[in-house]
Amino acid sequence: MKIKVFNIEGKESGKTVELPEGVFGIEPNEHALYLAVKQYMANGRQGTHKSKQRNEISGSTKKLKKQKGTGTARAGSIKSPVFRGGGRIFGPQPRDYSFKLNKKVKDLARNSALTLKAQNNGIVVVEDITLTAPKSKELIRILGNLGGTGKKTLLCVAENDNNLYLSSRNVPKSKVAVATDINTYDIMNSQVLIFAESSLKNLEEVFTK
Repeated sequence: MKIKVFNIEGKESGKTVELPEGVFGIEPNEHALYLAVKQYMANGRQGTHKSKQRNEISGSTKKLKKQKGTGTARAGSIKSPVFRGGGRIFGPQPRDYSFKLNKKVKDLARNSALTLKAQNNGIVVVEDITLTAPKSKELIRILGNLGGTGKKTLLCVAENDNNLYLSSRNVPKSKVAVATDINTYDIMNSQVLIFAESSLKNLEEVFTK
């Protein structure tokens, strides 16, 4: 699939690049997408929720009333879950929500996400962006020229660029990442996926090995 290359002003540069067929032209697998996004979100959960059971409640263990003759149900402890302030029945306990996903499934999911973005014209290729210093205002202008105004944008670059990274931290809904490090969730969560021209060179080699 060929796609036009734009400059930072949002105008066509006259160049085109070929998107790797093995990455942007596969048959999308929706179930793999579901599993990859589910794993990403599950791995981000702290799992520190906790409620007290009746054996953890502070309170008297004295029997509240005699066993028989009151006309009401038997009651042996104020810490019983049926009383206000008592322990909670089957309440949440600390747990680990993360789970393992095979590498081939994760690779399939990521390439499926990239393919869907390509099919829906959600990918923009731009000439390499170079900032002489961290400037959020300049990055906002560039992203706006490329159709990212008010949208969730993911800017993929060839290698770590500290100036771009620092500039993006103060830009709402934007993220800068090395192209070979992007994951399925970030791809699906973005409305505009921007690739720097040089970041496409080794994408096929890394994503199809």
